[in-house]
Amino acid sequence: MSKLYIVPTPIGNLEDMTFRAIRVLKEADLILAEDTRTSGKLLKHFEINTHSQSHHMHNEHKTVEGLIQKLKGGTIIALISDAGTPAISDPGFLLTRACVEHGIEVDCLPGATAFVPALVNSGLPNDKFVFEGFLPVKKGRQTRLLLLAEETRTIIFYESPHKLIKTLTHFCEYFGEDRPVSVSRELTKLYEETVRGTAKEVLEHYTNKPPKGEIVVVVGGKK
Repeated sequence: MSKLYIVPTPIGNLEDMTFRAIRVLKEADLILAEDTRTSGKLLKHFEINTHSQSHHMHNEHKTVEGLIQKLKGGTIIALISDAGTPAISDPGFLLTRACVEHGIEVDCLPGATAFVPALVNSGLPNDKFVFEGFLPVKKGRQTRLLLLAEETRTIIFYESPHKLIKTLTHFCEYFGEDRPVSVSRELTKLYEETVRGTAKEVLEHYTNKPPKGEIVVVVGGKK
């Protein structure tokens, strides 16, 4: 029976790959990878020889219909992203939605995703939180920040290193300089670090020490 597997991959440390994920990738008929070059290294490491093809934000609108036909024909497909769980600020939602609409079974494996360890080790309340992913770059950014300034739950963002200073500056402006912030960088990797403090303190830290790598920002809610 055809099925779409959503398979998380490590966000840095290869030891976070699960036995089940390896088995599913080996048994699938086709692997959809965000970047076949990046995923090729992972597949080679775990001796996974399943054929793979690219499935990313620039082509997923065009490929979904063809993939649905493959699935209807009995093909078992596994979807992976460059790191973490597909569809979490990565490609995957469109294909998953199409499978649900066509009655095709979807099985999402549990596994690595960056925001969970960042939230837990932030020391901020995690009983209730909201995941925002990446903020709008230009259009809608101010509107979003004004809305989130009133959010009482802990807020989680993804950010790129070259935009972190701008984002922290906006947090100071819209949320207040004293709002608690935790920035986790390079999670599970050799140079992993988490910097905690007020928005102003964390901004000053990264102004003096420009950040590198993948970044998750956790912000305390309004009190």
